Amino acid sequence: MANGDITKAIEYDKIEVVNAWNIQVRKATKIMEEQSDGSKKEISRAFHRHVLQPFSSSKSGDTWTHTATDISGEDASVQAIANAAWTDSVKADYKTWAESRP
Repeated sequence: MANGDITKAIEYDKIEVVNAWNIQVRKATKIMEEQSDGSKKEISRAFHRHVLQPFSSSKSGDTWTHTATDISGEDASVQAIANAAWTDSVKADYKTWAESRP
């Protein structure tokens, strides 16, 4: 890299489990500029946040459908936390909670 070159870096800087099944993800996009001494200086940072739940739940008549959330497109660190947090017990609790809502 030459002095003044601009690069973009993605960092998953916050991954939190809330209420046992909500995975809150914050992705930081950093714009860095190469300095004359070879170091990088951050010149911009933007955040994107999203929440994952183990299922997308819907009701048709008296029948509930719980479709598993596809996390294959998530960063490996997010997948690891979701796979650890979403135990069979947590998934069952989520379904019970979803079905109890009006």
